[in-house]
Parts: sequence; C-alpha cells; structure tokens
Amino acid sequence: MINTIDFIIIAAYLIGVAAFGVIRGGKQKSVNDYFLGSKSVPWWAVCFSIVAAETSTLTFISIPGLAYISNLNFIQVTVGYLIGRIIVAVYFLPAYNKGELKTAYSFLQNRFGNKTRTFSSVVFLFTRTAADGVRLFATAIPLKLMLDIDYPTAIVLITLITLVYTVTGGVKGVIWVDVIQMFIYLGGALAAGFYLIEYLLPNGVQSVIAAASSADKLAVFNLGFSNGISGFFSDPYTLLGGLLGGAFLSMASHGTDQLIVQRLLTTKDLKSGQKAIIGSGIIIIFQFIVFMLVGVALYAYYGTLDIRSDEIFPKFIIEELPVGVTGIIVAGLFAAAMSTLAGSISSLSSSTLIDLYKPITGIDNPEKELKISRMFTFFWAGMLILSALFFMNSPQTVVELALSIASFTYGGLLGTFMLGLFVKKAKQEDALAGFTAGIFVMITVISLQLVAWTWFTLVGVITTMFVGTLLSKLSSK
Repeated sequence: MINTIDFIIIAAYLIGVAAFGVIRGGKQKSVNDYFLGSKSVPWWAVCFSIVAAETSTLTFISIPGLAYISNLNFIQVTVGYLIGRIIVAVYFLPAYNKGELKTAYSFLQNRFGNKTRTFSSVVFLFTRTAADGVRLFATAIPLKLMLDIDYPTAIVLITLITLVYTVTGGVKGVIWVDVIQMFIYLGGALAAGFYLIEYLLPNGVQSVIAAASSADKLAVFNLGFSNGISGFFSDPYTLLGGLLGGAFLSMASHGTDQLIVQRLLTTKDLKSGQKAIIGSGIIIIFQFIVFMLVGVALYAYYGTLDIRSDEIFPKFIIEELPVGVTGIIVAGLFAAAMSTLAGSISSLSSSTLIDLYKPITGIDNPEKELKISRMFTFFWAGMLILSALFFMNSPQTVVELALSIASFTYGGLLGTFMLGLFVKKAKQEDALAGFTAGIFVMITVISLQLVAWTWFTLVGVITTMFVGTLLSKLSSK
C-alpha cells in the first residue's frame, strides 16, 4: 500500500503540474490561441509533447509486461514507427502547411470537399472517444490497486485534474505540461529499472543477461517464416509485419489523427514540424527499449509467475520499491494518463468546433468561438469519462481493445489522405466510397481475426486506395 510520503509526492505533483499548465498556457484571446497556441511553440517542446501524448498508462504498464512474457521483438515495430513519421514529414506536412489549416481534416475539405471533411471528423470523434476511454480506464487499474480507490473515483479524479489546465491553458498549456510529463514517467521507469538491477538482483546486469539468455528474452529480430504463410500473418512481431505495421500505424496516427496533427500545427513553420515528428520517432525507439528492458529485468527477478502480464509491473511497484520512489512511479502513471487525456480532450474539442460547428453555423465571433470551444472541452471530458466507465466491464484485455478500436478506422482514414495526396483524379465520391469500403473490410478482418494487429492498418489502406483509385478511373472514362 502507498505510504504517506508517497501520497504527498503524488498530491504535490498533481497540484504543481495543473498550476504549471495554467501559467504556461497564458491567456487565450481566440480559437487560434486556444487550439493552435498562436503557432509559437518551439519544435522540441512539440516533439516531447508528441511522445507524451502517444504514451498512455497502457504503454507504461503493458510494454514491460510484454517483454516479461515474450522478448524484444516489439522493437521492430518501433523502427517502423520512425519510418512512418519520416514519410509523414516528407509527404503529409508540406500539404498541411499550404494555407490556413487548423485541423487534419481541413486538408480533406480543400482536396475533396466538405462531406469528406465532415465524415472523417465524425469518424475521428467516435474512434478517439472509444479508444481513449479504454486508455482512461486502463489508468484506473494500477491506481485502484495502489491508492485503494474504486475505478470510477480514479477515472473522475484524473479527468478533473487534466481538465483544469486543458480548459484554462489551451493547447499551449497541454504541450508544456506534456514536456514535464514525459520526463516524469520516463524517469520513473528508469528509476524502477535501476533500483531493480542495482539493489534486488544479486549480480546486477549479469543476472538479467543470464536469466534472459536462457529464456531467449533478448531476441530482437524475428523473420517469422518457420510457421508457414498463415503463421506469418498471425504473428504480429515478424520483421516485415513489425516494420510495415509500425510504419502504416504511425502514418495513420501521426499523419491523419487530430491528436498529433494539432500539435504539429502549433509550430512556426514546416521545417519545425518536420523536426518535431522525426525527433519523436527517435525518442520513441529509446523509450520502448527502456520499457522492454525493465520487463526483461522483471523476468530475471520474478521468474515465471502465474499472473496477467499487465499486472507484473504494478505488482513490483507496490511490493518492492522503497518509499518515495513508489510515489514518483505513481506520479509517472498519472503523467502518462494525463498527457494522453489532455491531448484527446483538446483535439476532440478543436475538431468539433472547426470541422463541424463552424461550417454548420457560420459563426465568426472570436469571443463567442472561444467560449463555445471551452464548452466543447467540458463536453468531451464528460464523454471520455462515460466511455471509460462503459469499458470497465469488457472481458477483452485493454491492450487488444484499444488497438482494435483504432484499427477499425485508421486504415480507411490514412487511405483517404493518401488518395488525396497521390491520386490526382480522385473526387469526393471516390474518397467517401473508398473510406467506407476500408472500414467495412476492417470490421470483417478484425472480427474474424484473419491477420495479426500489425497488418490491420495496411489492409485498410490497400482497400481504400484500391476502391478509390478504381472508381476515379471509371468515372474519368
């Protein structure tokens, strides 16, 4: 159970980080300030913010668990993440930096028309609410164990604290808090690994290498050809599956998802945005290596336990870490949760106002827009709480659930953006038909479990591009 000193550390961190977000966010006078930070945020802050936003508590507790039960094959996926971000920097960001774009979906309106923008925005709103509802619930799992509170209390507590600086500080406040959050949770993981190796394992690093080598825990590359064609596509962590899956998933999440694109649009110019997104890919590889090596060290310490992989790191934090360090780790869990949640609330609000509300109402009053933006911020915070409560009773593991929800639409969304970028003759009807086809094919693929999750986005992209391109060629004849 958490010690009084740990509680003081956690409380001080939560109060301090909320105050920091309010102060750094400054005073917003317009929607441009509130959602784009007046395009004045330095690229390195955006870089750290991207890493923090995509690192949820789910990642913090599940990746060490994944390495504990398997090996280091997931690193292949992280290399794919970097490849995907380089492609986004080269092809997507130049398109976003033409004209006054305020959301990812403004590009689709400029390229295809308002129907495509509206459809993509609505798909984003539903997917983001569901997926981040799962992530918010995942945060409640270790917090329930550590703080001895129930799930609803943990969910509401995290959301309310995050809401303080999201509403008052806008996206600039969110980004600067994310910079702090990244160092807190990454520092917590490093502290846990250091304590484990230095004080709990008899021979330190040698103990880790000996235990990991005998159990083949240090394997990074997996060609995956030994189990035939069906085995190759059902294994998520083959070299080709990891590189392609990671690249296309990263292209979708960082090139078409408003959660990340909103941050990139706060930089002053194209070059700054490109440095931010490529830099985040390099940091992500380092971060996942740290998380996975902690998992390998946990195997060296515990051996094989009859326990869910998601519970192994929380178990270690609760039972083994000294007073003070536990408080820092729990603060790190809060940090990972709040960074994702704040970005989610801000991106949902911005997309609702700019992609849906303004085109319908034609509002053009800066003060009124800002007031309505904050109302949407409160609304989506409430929706995320409801979503988290809804998924509390799901029998599926939270990792699989979050990945599946995102994968339903990521392929279609990325395919639609790629159609706009690379198929010059494609029209709005072609894009909408391709997007819809991509979603339906993904529902079939995921429901029947035809391939592993690393192939989901690629399948959706191929379907969307094929249908959209075919229709564009037929209509041009």
